[in-house]
Amino acid sequence: MLFFSALKINPQEFLSLLWRSHRAACACAAFCSISKEEKLWENVCSSMWPSTNREDVKSLILSIGGFRKFYADCFPLIVNKEVTEYQGNDYLEYPEEWTEAEYYGDVDEFESVAPSNFVSIVDIRYKDRTICSKVLWGIPNANEFNGWFYNCPFRIDLLTYEARGDDNEGEVFLSVSDGLPPILSMEKERKDGKLWMELRDGLRLSWIVVNKKMKQAANLASWSPLGGQRHWPTAKDFLIRFGSVLSAKDIFPFQVVECILIMKFRVIHTEGEGVPTTLKLTELSMQLEDMEGAHVNGRNSLLILKEALSCRRSKNYSEVLESCHLYSKAQSELKEEKMKNESRVDRLCIVTGIAAFLTFWYCIL
Repeated sequence: MLFFSALKINPQEFLSLLWRSHRAACACAAFCSISKEEKLWENVCSSMWPSTNREDVKSLILSIGGFRKFYADCFPLIVNKEVTEYQGNDYLEYPEEWTEAEYYGDVDEFESVAPSNFVSIVDIRYKDRTICSKVLWGIPNANEFNGWFYNCPFRIDLLTYEARGDDNEGEVFLSVSDGLPPILSMEKERKDGKLWMELRDGLRLSWIVVNKKMKQAANLASWSPLGGQRHWPTAKDFLIRFGSVLSAKDIFPFQVVECILIMKFRVIHTEGEGVPTTLKLTELSMQLEDMEGAHVNGRNSLLILKEALSCRRSKNYSEVLESCHLYSKAQSELKEEKMKNESRVDRLCIVTGIAAFLTFWYCIL
């Protein structure tokens, strides 16, 4: 951008400088004036999230408070360390049927979680180069407050639905020209894992959710990958997982759920085929799972997304990772406890069966 070229600084360095100037605004009149310049914040957001260059997205950002507020909401990442310990019988009970008034409370709260109020702004970078920008207005197939959406597992697959006026329509590819290492064959990749390491280290994801009614926004991604699987489910697929830990207070017993963002690439060409190594983006999706690994339904997901827009955030990435690791640790402990309980039940059933068998034959004899 001309603005950054004129200053002769890296855009990322400028982001940090401008953020510090924002915090120092109260101490210096010059910094205060700069930090309130909306055009500068628009340039910063445009560099960070190319999707914000779209006119409809610009109008959306201005309607919820402007680019300065948008950056302050979406640059820090979500942090949630309120993971409760597993309690065997500590489950919340809900009635089988809810009326809209009972579930959502007053009318204002009901309207604030309408599916049409949510907007997804998504950007994918590979080695600091944007390879995909998409915007999705509303939640597909939600049909507002009717239909099966509420009781079915919540899922958004961004590549399945055509975004309105998408500036980056069509299929998304990565190749050697983008910085991928040349791969002669998948057999070689299985041995050294070079392509997998390049993808894991080079990919960055931003998935911003905006609620137009509440005039709030938050980035639900972890920016860097939290994990993934090589060659899944076929020999040529790479699955990369991003996400965050969201509050589910008064909705689920463990008070938190995991927002799982999946990015999947498939190798469609290798060097051995006479063309450069090429990967195709085949999946870009969001779903919510509770501590036990069950998918959250649409009704609860809307409430959780609403609360996520006002939760605690941090610019300290190590703190963000710690939040995710705490959740993974608690989830592992829960699985171990459940396995132990199931093992005890199995042993009890076996002992009971043997005792019944011996009693039966003792009575006969």
